[in-house]
Amino acid sequence: MIPEEPTPASERIAHRTALLEAVLDSIEEGVILLDADARVAFWNQAATTISGYPRESLLGRSCPPGFYRLDARHQEDLQAFAESQQPVHGHFATGDLHSVTHEASNRPILVELRHRLGHLLPAMLKRTPLRDTLGIRIGSLLRFHPAEDSDQLPHGDSGEGVGVEHSQAEMEDRLDQSWRDWSASGLPFGLLWITIDQAERLRKTHGRDACESMLQSMTSTIRHGLKPTEILGRWGDNELLVLAHERTPEMLLEHARQLLGLTRTAEFRWWGDRVSLTASIGLAHASPGDTLSAVMQAAQKAMQKSLLTGGNRVSHPPDRIQDTNRRSQSCSQS
Repeated sequence: MIPEEPTPASERIAHRTALLEAVLDSIEEGVILLDADARVAFWNQAATTISGYPRESLLGRSCPPGFYRLDARHQEDLQAFAESQQPVHGHFATGDLHSVTHEASNRPILVELRHRLGHLLPAMLKRTPLRDTLGIRIGSLLRFHPAEDSDQLPHGDSGEGVGVEHSQAEMEDRLDQSWRDWSASGLPFGLLWITIDQAERLRKTHGRDACESMLQSMTSTIRHGLKPTEILGRWGDNELLVLAHERTPEMLLEHARQLLGLTRTAEFRWWGDRVSLTASIGLAHASPGDTLSAVMQAAQKAMQKSLLTGGNRVSHPPDRIQDTNRRSQSCSQS
């Protein structure tokens, strides 16, 4: 028997690197690794989902200017802590409260994270210095997730916190209640109307049970991309609605595009056959003077536009949203 030749060291290193990246991408909070020169060495998928910045545009570069700042509500509490500490020295210490609290306390603090689209997002952030076996500083680790005020709220957790209404009647009740909340308090009201592109064909070729199983699979997949405050519900035979609370139409559009990418990963098999799924999504964001009926009609028409133009896309009413997602965004190199 001929002995197997050992795997070259370069291949082993590449495999370990790919394995480590896969592990970091599986973490549901944002993870950023900075090298000793404060340049991005790794930016995981959750960091992209939360901040809107694709990793390809940041690797080897500095974090976006003004990426985050200490929330004003923590200033007094952390000022007392910072004054009790010895000054922090090193590449990342700038002498301000911001650095002292991160480097000395090593505890999560509330910050305002600047999204790629420009809005500020409350987030809990922890910055940890990284050192080699000799104690020499080699970089930093940033870990963060969105927060509602000072209460920690993970973004898109396992989906257990997302409300799912299994009938149209139940979803109608939730829509009515959320509309009243929006009318009374201004809580943002956004609607995503989703249909699975293969639903009608599957119903004809495989029957109602197959179509129902497919919808359950898609529902489970979409749940993993929603925030705990959002509601997902059935609408009719082949459609789903997502009730979201994104603050602006542009944020809702960005969220819809992320969900569209997620729908392509839905795993559906019927009698051993794997069926690839895609979705058509339409969105609408409530504005002063709207009615619930008008918002729903706008979202439905946008969904139908996606479906009629080939599916596997997101559409929005052109008079309701300015698409800022395609504007060029870049990080300046230091």
